[in-house]
Amino acid sequence: MMESRGTSPLREGERVALIDDRGKSYYFTLEQGGEFHFHKGVIKHDEVLGKKEGSGVISSSEITCYVFRPLLRDFVMKMPRRTQIIYPKDMGIILIWADVFPGARVLEAGTGSGALTMALLRAVGEKGTVYSYEIREDMAKWAMKNIKRFMGETENLVLKLKDVYEGIEEEGLDRVILDLVRPWDVVDAAARTLTPGGVFLCFVPTVVQVQNVVEALRNQGSYQLVESLEVILRPWNIQGRSVRPFHRMVAHSGFIVTARRTS
Repeated sequence: MMESRGTSPLREGERVALIDDRGKSYYFTLEQGGEFHFHKGVIKHDEVLGKKEGSGVISSSEITCYVFRPLLRDFVMKMPRRTQIIYPKDMGIILIWADVFPGARVLEAGTGSGALTMALLRAVGEKGTVYSYEIREDMAKWAMKNIKRFMGETENLVLKLKDVYEGIEEEGLDRVILDLVRPWDVVDAAARTLTPGGVFLCFVPTVVQVQNVVEALRNQGSYQLVESLEVILRPWNIQGRSVRPFHRMVAHSGFIVTARRTS
């Protein structure tokens, strides 16, 4: 029987999240003989190696902390990035509204810092493929560093230095997912490569862009079920009898537009 991620011991080279007694998170990569220094003391890596997720470790200041493998949502919010990322609240809706399934062939453009790419790779699984277009070589290298740091080697990713506005090389795609300034300029190319019933989805920050892409989808003639939406997530603070929304929240981040390819 395959060992589950939760029961496998923490190993050298893995990225871990350390949670202190107040719920604050710290991230570091395990290595034999290593030490993590923070304001609550020192955590020796050797005391973490071999433990299971959720294990308690005691710092040199006798503060009990807990170690976990980072969740994807935590990693993408803390990872090094040179561009604005798609927030986890939008990534979840993108995966469901685009119906990204195991074995799917998905085109993504652009790659950016790789946040959405990692979510797509997980969703398509080992039998699927994510084709990711990025025009900047430095951004492609940056994204690959982030992806490898969290996921290791990924055989189901094909990262291309290519401008999607100049065309799509792949045929028979199940999904086309765009995070671009002018997604309406890709509507025709997507229609030619999407399979019947395939999903076109784009993420844009302004309502003017929403209007432009919706009009392009409706005028193109190959799409139906054109929808647009915005995701607002409001966390709540629960402390005894104090029950209130968080004072700070990520309200507007962008709009999602979807459509289905007709036969």
